[in-house]
Amino acid sequence: MKKRMQLLALMVLLSIGLLGNVPCVCAQLTELRSTLADQQQVAVTIYNSNLALIKDLRRVTLPAGESLLALREVAAGMQPETALLRSLKNATDFRVVEQSFDFDLLTPGKLLEKYVGRTVQVVRVHPQTGAESFESAQVLAANGGVVLRMGDRIETGIPGRLVYPDVPANLRDRPTLVVQVLAGKAGPRDLELSYLTGGLSWQADYVAELDGQDTHLALSGWVTLNNQSGASYEQARLQLVAGDVHRAGRQDLAMRDFEERAMKVMTAAPAMAEESLLDYHLYTLDRPTTIRENQVKQVALLSGSGIPADKEYLLRGSDYYYRGRYNDLGKKLKASVYLEFANTAKSGLGMPLPKGILRVYKKDSNGNAQFVGEDSIDHTPKNEKVRLRLGDAFDVTADRIQTDYKKISGGPQETVIETAYRLELKNARSAAVTVKVEEPMPGDWQILQASHPHGKKDAHTASWQIAIPAEGRTVLTYRVRVRY
Repeated sequence: MKKRMQLLALMVLLSIGLLGNVPCVCAQLTELRSTLADQQQVAVTIYNSNLALIKDLRRVTLPAGESLLALREVAAGMQPETALLRSLKNATDFRVVEQSFDFDLLTPGKLLEKYVGRTVQVVRVHPQTGAESFESAQVLAANGGVVLRMGDRIETGIPGRLVYPDVPANLRDRPTLVVQVLAGKAGPRDLELSYLTGGLSWQADYVAELDGQDTHLALSGWVTLNNQSGASYEQARLQLVAGDVHRAGRQDLAMRDFEERAMKVMTAAPAMAEESLLDYHLYTLDRPTTIRENQVKQVALLSGSGIPADKEYLLRGSDYYYRGRYNDLGKKLKASVYLEFANTAKSGLGMPLPKGILRVYKKDSNGNAQFVGEDSIDHTPKNEKVRLRLGDAFDVTADRIQTDYKKISGGPQETVIETAYRLELKNARSAAVTVKVEEPMPGDWQILQASHPHGKKDAHTASWQIAIPAEGRTVLTYRVRVRY
């Protein structure tokens, strides 16, 4: 019985590592560091929603068995739950045991916090002789100020320069992913680290220039990249995804398959090659590019010239006109100016256009390009039209009045109203223009009489195309009956 108790006590001591002459089974693994010097290539896929997929390929020499691999200079915005490290060759004898993301970066304040309860050296300089003296101090607190135990006294503040013996293992000068790996045999390996990160975004910007007759335009598109991810990407393979990718919480379940497919599409093409990917569009730059930390960069997306365009003047009313009695409904109402072109190969385009801002310029009489308006466009598939609202016309206006009002019937079941209007459209330009007049009407409606023929845009809108001579005017009159 006594021997059994002694054996049990020995096992307890071994289990908690208290026997100095017996090595602990939980000995610290040697940490291997991998920096950008090991990087063979990097690929960056940026989505519309401040999200990017990073594929970082590094060649690292590993020992056989377990080891700690510190992958430095990864993105500070990494979402660690998405990190995946794999061996491209001999994958069967390589396994990731565990991983942790150290983003608590080295600063004087952080270093002091990590040394609470530990000893540092306080260095003082003699004001007359310049001689340095050293004294040991224990850091008691570092929140809202420093508290030190120096000998038999307590001091607050820093009475001199602090000297630390080392940097704690969990405090890094750069964001680092620490991975505990198990390798079947020693030697160099190509390891690919993939992860999602925030801080990388892109947007499309377009510049169009109208010709003198406002009938054709030249269009160039640029991609503006903004890198706030906390890392640089040297000579990266760049791809952009246009479309609204759904994410369930922080990581969509279908995202991993989508990412794998995205990185396989790398074909030589013009400045930006476009390809369908699931229900999105993938744009691939045909050459590597460097995206530096805290950098805004522009890359050419597309260009075209001689694109047919249509300019339209639009004057749109309101449906409340037809529900009550009014007199003056507006003086010098300005017509809105719209520009429309087709995104087709025949027109010189034909590539799906990512959403962005399109700015329009036109040259003045001296040949200087002047800004004439901008509008945002949504993702536009090929063979669809792009319609831009550039602003309000200065020289094309209208005066609107209600000339008659009759309430034919009114009751709890139905109301019938008959009204008449006079719309005087004026053109102060030196060239004739055509104004499209759109009138939204409530309920069931019928045009009883009109000075110009009308069309029916939809179930609730009547429209007219009114030609106005140069420096002239045209009057549109009409009578309508509405039932609601």
